[in-house]
Amino acid sequence: MMWLLSPKVLPILLLVASNVFMTFAWYGHLKFKSAPLYAVVMISWTIALAEYWLAVPANRIGHAVYSAAELKTIQEVITLAVFVVFSVFYLREAITWNHVAGFVLIAAGAALIFRA
Repeated sequence: MMWLLSPKVLPILLLVASNVFMTFAWYGHLKFKSAPLYAVVMISWTIALAEYWLAVPANRIGHAVYSAAELKTIQEVITLAVFVVFSVFYLREAITWNHVAGFVLIAAGAALIFRA
């Protein structure tokens, strides 16, 4: 269980959690199109605050073992994964073959960051 708290694993877990919050902050309001824009901005901002409380420690802890470029790459790949789940299950939008192909290309680019 202690391996979850290691500087290699904990930042990834925190980034997953932060991306869930950020995805809801950025896209959650799309189900509430009749809500006033000022209200959804304020609610999104509040949700984003929780995201920052997770992302900043994730990057601080993770920088002990990952470079900044590696941390950003991890975050982007997590963002895509969280977004796909969010899009399909929350927004009920289909993921098409071209979305998958684009995400695969992004993941391939991310893999280059971690090559020695």
